[in-house]
Parts: sequence; structure tokens; C-alpha cells
Amino acid sequence: MTLNKIKQGFVKGTPLINYKEIGKGPPVIFLHGIGGNSENWYEQQNAIANDFTTIAWDARGYGNSDDYEGALNFEDFSYDLARLMDSKNIDKAHLVGLSMGARILMDFYPKYKNRVATLFLCDCFFDYKILSKDKQKEFIDLRQKPLKNGKTLNEIAPALINSLVGPNCSDEVKRKIKQSFLKIHIESYLKTISESITYNTSNNLSKFNVPTKLVYGEHDKLTPVSIGYLAKEKIKNSSLNIIKNAGHLCNIEQPVSFNKVLLEFLLQHKDKANFRKV
Repeated sequence: MTLNKIKQGFVKGTPLINYKEIGKGPPVIFLHGIGGNSENWYEQQNAIANDFTTIAWDARGYGNSDDYEGALNFEDFSYDLARLMDSKNIDKAHLVGLSMGARILMDFYPKYKNRVATLFLCDCFFDYKILSKDKQKEFIDLRQKPLKNGKTLNEIAPALINSLVGPNCSDEVKRKIKQSFLKIHIESYLKTISESITYNTSNNLSKFNVPTKLVYGEHDKLTPVSIGYLAKEKIKNSSLNIIKNAGHLCNIEQPVSFNKVLLEFLLQHKDKANFRKV
């Protein structure tokens, strides 16, 4: 795979939003998960850069984007995404999100459906309460509770990573995930967790009316494949792919399989996304 040069930019305003851009063609925007950043999508960006302009952001309070005052309202992410699209003169984009990133897109679509060409939603829940009681407790106990009790990111990383990956995940992939996790802004991370546990977009899904691909890791313990099948029932014009031998971060664990599904889907709908004529 040819590695393309990354262009880094910032969306002006409050907070400042960082993004990384690679490629040429119709626009595709990547949104990372709750413990990630834009670097999580580098292999995906390179895999499709010959056909698409790819943009991966750092959500507010993540990576090289600014932190922000006060509590988080989940729709703040949607407004930031619209700002990013405006700054790049994007009319419609293919939108790819994993976990938290996919939940952002579930909120974004009803507000800005005329800006959405397709949706690619990975390893996500559409209602926190759809998780089992045990998974709800685990979500808090592995993330929020230890940090509030004074634990460091380095101390909580091993248990959290093991809860996210598949049984055959390599040490190299675990190392990559840990490097990403250690870059978290703790206060912003805690705000996002607090907002996520009240999140419910169940009523939005039946209103989705763009081509939608659902992707779940075979061994995803946080958002199991069963949630993917429920989402498929709710979202018309959707299809579901299962990534074998992967957990919750299927794009990082199995990038070759993931990229094949991604590129095939995007090429089917390539010209639905476009930049504004200026």
C-alpha cells in the first residue's frame, strides 16, 4: 500500500477542530471512537485515497483539537462536523463513524440530512440502555470510575483494551490502540462518557433514507453483532457486514477486511458526494 502524505488543517472557531486530509476525489469524512483520535483511520484513508478526498477529524476535546468549557451536549459534535464541512466547501460527504463516531452521525443525519451522501456505521449502539446491565456497568467501571478515583490512563489501559479486542488480537495492534488511548484528554473524555450514558437515538433510525452500511466485529463484546441486526431492522436501505476475527475496533484489528468492505461500498455510491462549486 502506498502511503500518502498527510495534510493537517484546523477548522477555525470555538473550539478549534483539527483534521488530517489525504487523497483526491469526492469527500469522505472519518469520525473516531470515544477513546481514539484521527490517527485511528490512517490505514483506511490510504486505502481509498486514490478515489476519494479523505478527512479524519479529532473531535472537540480529542487529539490536537481544543478542549472546551462546560458540559458536553452530544449535538455539539454535529455542529462541529457541519463547521468542518463548511470550511472545506463540502456540499455532501460520505460519512464513516466507529462507536462514538457512528453515534455522532446518528445525531447529525436528522439535522443535516441534505449534507449526507452515505453512512458507514461501525460497532455502535443507538441507545445506551440497549446494552445489557452488565455491559452498562462495565462501560462505566472500565472508563469513568477508575479515572475519577485517581487512576492514570496507563494504569487502566490494559483491562480496557482487552475488553475491546478480539481473542486473537496481536500485541502490535494492542500497542497501537494503547498509544492512541494515552493521548486522551481526560476531562473531555469524562464529559463524553457522561453524555454517552444518556444517549438514545432510536427514534431517528427509521428516518434514515440514504445508503447505509453497518459493520460489526465478530467478537465485539461491547456492541455485539446482535445490535447490528437490530439496527438493520430499523434503518431502511441498510446492509450489514461482519468483520471476522475482530472485536470492537474492527478497522484497526482487521484493516484489510474492513477496507475491502469500505471501498466496495463507497465506490457503489461514489458520485453522491461532492464539493460545492466556488
